[in-house]
Amino acid sequence: MSIRNVRGVFAVGLACSVALAPAAGFASSNKIALVPGGPHPYFGAWEQAEKDAVKDFGIGSAEYKVPSEWKLQAQTELLESLAAQGINAFGFFPGDPVGINSTISEFKSNNIPAIAIAGCAQDPTDTAFCFSTDVYQAAYVGTKSLIQAMGGKGAIVHLAGLLVDPNTTLREQAVEKAVAETNGAVTLLQTVGDTDDQEKGDQKVNALLASKKDQIGGIITTAYISSVVTAKALRNLGDKRIKMVGIDDDKIVLDGIRDGFVSGTVGQNPYGQAYIGTYALDLLASGCAAKPDAPWIKTPQTAHFIDSGTVFVSSANVDTYKDDLKALSHKMQASFKDTYLSCK
Repeated sequence: MSIRNVRGVFAVGLACSVALAPAAGFASSNKIALVPGGPHPYFGAWEQAEKDAVKDFGIGSAEYKVPSEWKLQAQTELLESLAAQGINAFGFFPGDPVGINSTISEFKSNNIPAIAIAGCAQDPTDTAFCFSTDVYQAAYVGTKSLIQAMGGKGAIVHLAGLLVDPNTTLREQAVEKAVAETNGAVTLLQTVGDTDDQEKGDQKVNALLASKKDQIGGIITTAYISSVVTAKALRNLGDKRIKMVGIDDDKIVLDGIRDGFVSGTVGQNPYGQAYIGTYALDLLASGCAAKPDAPWIKTPQTAHFIDSGTVFVSSANVDTYKDDLKALSHKMQASFKDTYLSCK
């Protein structure tokens, strides 16, 4: 279907969804969709999380739909198609933090709320708020933990995520800050970007280790696939001298922690993001609105940010950290409405 035809159908769907929009208090009528920017293992927890939210909060329905590729046009066409089918609230990871805003503005003009999850749209935006990991803080904490594991000195490499990911630049800045605070005791040997892709990640990580292994004292990885590829590569080397701190909780990374090839990883909260995000979207679609005076965090991308929380995973808690994330999510959900939303 051409983009022109999609927009034509979209307009009809919007009219229907507005006419059938449920009154506040009848959240079970709402139809919610969560749409990431493209295929990626990080979002795997979203589908079960939204199903659990539908069950726990009596929501009408929730769908998890993934664009066929990481291109803004693929995402916007999918979003518009879903709106034409009656979806009346969206959670999304922006395929492009600026480019997504025209679609979100179109949604708002037709009373369809949207929130950014796991990555933020760039202000000015009609997104109600961004619910995500504080990626700057997470990368900073991860780098500080790596430096500690290295004994406070040496050269590190930063393996960064996709260039199209709005979080990548923030993570690079955080790593640079943590290194600068050592006053030269630790140096940033190299930043390698676009490693959050299986093929590119394998090629870049293995080439790096082949050429500079002896110069590297530590590796900080700030993207999911980058962490997996690096943990696997260090295990294959069989050398635990190079310290590594990753992000996310893939089994390969967790096994690396258990076996001493990985010092730790920053456990993000994708389940909680989708679970609480679906709950919040149901409320927004039922007439609630974001509170102007809520305790928003202001970031370089948006003035309406909520930190979804992280847990640092090490050998001490590798078998129990999921309980900590679950407790964190339930605690946040219990106060979320009163803290961030104004409901009629």
